[in-house]
Amino acid sequence: MTDVSPSAPGPLEIEALEFIRALIRIDSVNTGDAATIGDGETRAALFVKQRLDEVGYETVLVEPRPGRASVVARLAGSDPDAGALVAHAHLDVVPVDADDWTHPPFGAEIHDGLLYGRGAVDMKDFAGMLLAIARAFRRDGIVPRRDLIFAFFADEEAGGVWGARWLVENRPELFAGATEAISEVGGFSIPLPDDRRAYLVATAEKGVTVATLTARGAAAHGSRPTADNAVVRLARAVAAVGAHRFPVVRTATLERFLEVYGRASGEPLDGDDLSRLGFSASVIDAGTRNTVSPTVLTAGGKINVIPASASATLDVRVVPGQADALRDELAAVVGDDIEIAWSRYIPAIEAPAEGRLMDVLQHAVTAEDPDGTVVPYLLPASTDNKHLSRLGIRGYGFVPLRVPADFDVFGQFHTADECVPVEALFFGTRVTARILRDA
Repeated sequence: MTDVSPSAPGPLEIEALEFIRALIRIDSVNTGDAATIGDGETRAALFVKQRLDEVGYETVLVEPRPGRASVVARLAGSDPDAGALVAHAHLDVVPVDADDWTHPPFGAEIHDGLLYGRGAVDMKDFAGMLLAIARAFRRDGIVPRRDLIFAFFADEEAGGVWGARWLVENRPELFAGATEAISEVGGFSIPLPDDRRAYLVATAEKGVTVATLTARGAAAHGSRPTADNAVVRLARAVAAVGAHRFPVVRTATLERFLEVYGRASGEPLDGDDLSRLGFSASVIDAGTRNTVSPTVLTAGGKINVIPASASATLDVRVVPGQADALRDELAAVVGDDIEIAWSRYIPAIEAPAEGRLMDVLQHAVTAEDPDGTVVPYLLPASTDNKHLSRLGIRGYGFVPLRVPADFDVFGQFHTADECVPVEALFFGTRVTARILRDA
């Protein structure tokens, strides 16, 4: 791991690290199953609420189901005509298998300059930063340009049903006047030539939907193979899906990424070949095209019975504006003898890749990393920004982390031994404070 020059932490950064570690130590695992989810999210929310209350915030704690609490607080800005900015993080984390971890997943231990624990990057790091910044602004009398809405959500890892989505549907007044939001997934650095760094900002997110393929045939005894075997027909369709590569879609976000990254790297970048991006290539590439991943297969129930039907469930991620084209292309790939049923469509979102907020992000990064360049990209996954978009709030993914050139931040999401450099947390706290003050 190559070195990144550290800056001495001040009281703000030290408090942010303290809060990040405290939040990691609260087991707020979200299994997605109500029967196995404890009260960790509410305990984390109460931790946040107490520390906001201490400095005089009027906090709102919302708990639509026991154990599934979120916290929202607002800080008034100096410009009443400027739309409010939502700065949000989720307090839940994905499950862990402790046997796969070298360090305790809820220990928040620091080893060789790395903070280990579930949530270190996804995303108790940003929750701790926001909490420390919110306290500092209130305590020190710092008035941001625009209203800041600090939101700490439950249930993001299971779709936000009892978190951001519930608040948008049932408590929209908490986000009154908000026009933009900032949260995950972005802000971390990727290498540029000459020891410089690009900082990704997610200005768009792919849509999400589910496709179920069904093949039908004649039921028969397993001892008598037939040409009308639904399992075989389905297997051919699934194999075709797995082998198919959807074409690159030149979205506004992709065009801006190619332009900005190409200029920063000193060499034009081709959207069809992103290999020189190294470990970040797979994430960027997944945002350039529609993707379909077979994830669940269902067929038969008895070894000696050829079933009359077989089905496959597909995880489908849709580039903005491509829903109809994707459906047509998938139908052509699987063939006329396969039925396709669609469900759970969540539209893609896309915010402007240029404008005042993007300029603020760049200026905040430059103050800490003079050669750093903020580069927009299309996130192939989903965040709570999708729910806020229903209120007309444009979402950006930017949790600033300056990391060594060989440190893959995106690779830390949902993995064992999830970790983040402590120096990156200090950097992120300073940059985020500038963003929230000036945005």
